[in-house]
Amino acid sequence: MKFGGTSVADAAAFENVARIVAAQRNASPVVVVSAMSGVTDSLLAATTIASLEGTFRRHEAAARELLTHAKAEEFVEHVNNAAQRIAQLLEALSAEPTRKATQDSIVAFGETLSSALLAEVLNERGVAARQVDARRCIITNDDYTCAAPLMAETFSHSQQELRPFLETGVVPVLGGFIGATLSGATTTLGRGGSDYTAAIIGAALSASEIQIWTDVTGVLTADPRVVPEAQTIERLSYSEAAELAYFGAKVLHPKTIQPAIESSIPVRICNSRAPEERGTLVGPETETSPRTVKAIAHKSGVTTVQITSARMLGAYGFLRALFEVFEKHRTVVDVVTTSEVSVSLSLDDAERLPEIVQELEVLGTVRVEKGRAIVCVVGEGLRGTPGIAGKVFSTISDINVSLISQGASSINFTFAVEEARVNEAVRRLHEEFFSH
Repeated sequence: MKFGGTSVADAAAFENVARIVAAQRNASPVVVVSAMSGVTDSLLAATTIASLEGTFRRHEAAARELLTHAKAEEFVEHVNNAAQRIAQLLEALSAEPTRKATQDSIVAFGETLSSALLAEVLNERGVAARQVDARRCIITNDDYTCAAPLMAETFSHSQQELRPFLETGVVPVLGGFIGATLSGATTTLGRGGSDYTAAIIGAALSASEIQIWTDVTGVLTADPRVVPEAQTIERLSYSEAAELAYFGAKVLHPKTIQPAIESSIPVRICNSRAPEERGTLVGPETETSPRTVKAIAHKSGVTTVQITSARMLGAYGFLRALFEVFEKHRTVVDVVTTSEVSVSLSLDDAERLPEIVQELEVLGTVRVEKGRAIVCVVGEGLRGTPGIAGKVFSTISDINVSLISQGASSINFTFAVEEARVNEAVRRLHEEFFSH
């Protein structure tokens, strides 16, 4: 059971999580919890310990409201110790060779404090619980700020650390998103990595279900901030969920799916504010929707790049040379389309674009368009259903579309539009496919 930052935002939220966990104690749950909402950002932005005073006060206030006086004082002492250690780390933060490692050590305190507090709250509500330092379970490489778990070591450590608690009826509570190298140095899995932690732990323990508890009821048919009438999707396949996660659905971290797929463990996305709702179940298979389309995802802040060269015509090796440029600059390419003499692609991260364009111009004429957004229509059976593309483009016929990708996947249909009109496009498509 993974609970995100909004699920543990304050004392009332911690109380609510304790009730949810207590209701499932007979299922031998393992709990993974994020930092309190906003805490990770505060830790990342901190330059002095004084700037974190409000962060520490939030933890202390929650503890004094939820715990007995003696336990609250113990936790406040724990917070004070954390503050002292963070102050030392902030002084060392300017050392460039170790900056990322120091940053990971600072940010990890958000998860360790929230997991320690939740374990105490559970104990006081009659649920035997114990905080387990996730760094004893999640073993990673030393790629600080976005470390990759070493799965064999992680599975072995997780089983060794957690099974004794489960066998004695104790609920382990871990902080998400953090791990450690084989030498014990603190690492993090990247933003949103708490979902990944939960999936890895679930796979390591052969869990019957991985539950992601957030502040919305499952995966919705569109972003509710854009389409307020968006509906919960009851079931998704792993492939559908992965596509939606990658193309902007915020409730599921893209990496989460992989450990679940490999272990065939269903993933349920639940609403901690409405625990009685069933949410969305993601599994190996799902039925085709009567309307074929399951959801419409989108993401903004996209840059498209078009490379045109007559050298492509009837040649081989051109695409390899092109993509080696992006590999050299460690820049991920999202959507790709090709013609006889041109390649169009989209980028989320355009930080290295000037250097990339300079090298691409050796291969051909380069055209860059910023301020774009990707729209992704997802559903099992899209490729085999006639008329979907026609319906999409007739619905947004007055919105300029660039970079269309259909056929690379049987379950998604993707295209780019101007960022200023993406919300309009998503609302119209949702109206067409879900309201009629």
